[in-house]
Amino acid sequence: MKKIVTLSAIAFLSTAVFAATDTSTKSDADRISALEKKIAKLEKGQTKNKKKISAVNKLANKDNLKFNVDFRTSYDNLQYETVHGKKYTNDALYSMRLWLNMAYNPTDDMIFNATLSANKAFGASYNQRATGRGYDTFDWIVNENLTDDKIRLKEAFWLWKPKLGSLPMTVSVGRRPATNGYLINLRDDDKAKSPMGHIINMEFDGASISAQLDEYVSGMYIKLCVGRGITNAKARFDQTGLDYTKDSKNIDNMDLVGIIIKPYDDGQYSVMTNYYRGFKVIGNDFTGQNGGTLAKPVMTTYGEMDGAVISAKVEGIGDEISDFLDETTIFASLAWSQTRPDGNQRMLGSADKESGTSYWIGTQMPNLTGGKFGLEYNHGSKYWRPFTYGEDTMIGSKMAVRGSAYEAYWTQPIIDKVFSMQIRYTYLDYDYTGSNAFFGDGGTPVSMSDAKDNPAMGDPVDTAQDIRVYFRYRY
Repeated sequence: MKKIVTLSAIAFLSTAVFAATDTSTKSDADRISALEKKIAKLEKGQTKNKKKISAVNKLANKDNLKFNVDFRTSYDNLQYETVHGKKYTNDALYSMRLWLNMAYNPTDDMIFNATLSANKAFGASYNQRATGRGYDTFDWIVNENLTDDKIRLKEAFWLWKPKLGSLPMTVSVGRRPATNGYLINLRDDDKAKSPMGHIINMEFDGASISAQLDEYVSGMYIKLCVGRGITNAKARFDQTGLDYTKDSKNIDNMDLVGIIIKPYDDGQYSVMTNYYRGFKVIGNDFTGQNGGTLAKPVMTTYGEMDGAVISAKVEGIGDEISDFLDETTIFASLAWSQTRPDGNQRMLGSADKESGTSYWIGTQMPNLTGGKFGLEYNHGSKYWRPFTYGEDTMIGSKMAVRGSAYEAYWTQPIIDKVFSMQIRYTYLDYDYTGSNAFFGDGGTPVSMSDAKDNPAMGDPVDTAQDIRVYFRYRY
């Protein structure tokens, strides 16, 4: 195309030059010289235009902050049944969730990402904080629960992509993308975030560094993550005058360190692993060990918590057997947790190290309308305890269940990728109490049969279910 344009220009200029030049007085050399000058002038103008276009492209692609919107309106029907047969329901809970996402990519090796969030029930801002202990506004989960109409920070981090020799690296610091992680993102219809959804699904602040090793093994990478869940520091203008110093009357810093390894991913078959340790994890004392009572519990630190998981996913069964199998995803995941009490503290009601396990299987299949059907099942043991407090459910984390959880969903695009809907049913059947508590007395597992026979246990929830319908706009 460029050659055609150039030849056309030469032909046009040749005609113009010959027409405007007296051949009797001008030599061929003069005519060629005049033609070359005109071509040089055109090329100079073309170079200037290219620079202007490049500047515009740079402005459009990198030198501005890009925004996108994710707005969801939901209807939930909630039902709980206790061990003594009492039923509690809400047959019409309406809510809206707004995510305002922003990103900036000034260079190829530096990225900024952030998400602002609001999550509220219809008409819920009046006197919203008048009941309960305020755990729903805890920093780990404040954007995943229905609170009020305030805009809050959900994510904010910079991501630098340097190279160590020829080895691609990433370094990142800020409020982490730590919800909707690997596998849980399938039913949430989102791209997978950093952690493994089986054991971590909550917000925290921290840093990560990773090395991309897919030059050696397909899709392989290693990532080290550190985070701070609670900071011990006095407030500004504290009466002591010791602004932001540690407060001996408050709980200490709570930190977490973990490593994520993806051993293999070829686009169809993938494996992910994750190990973490939480330090000075928190919990409520109800029994007086740290001065708390059932009526007035005391929050304190209890010790360390370990967790690990290995997950495998297959995206497309077989090799072009059928369109249905090509678009079907199956997965399986096995996780483990263990308490490490500090001194004589009782973690999950026990002064000994206690281990728990959980397994999770699921599939996502296409349907004739261009949507996806999903079926999932997970089961947790007596002392199972993950960090999944921020999971996107109204009846508590299904991944934290000490018992069985059943889930089915249908996600359907309505207008391309812009507007979609989902119908989801979740059923939780608890074998033990304490599934959604912290790491102290509140997390003590008591079998449902023992709880039923012991009046001191009150009337804990035995089963819970949620029917959700949502409509979601993303642009």
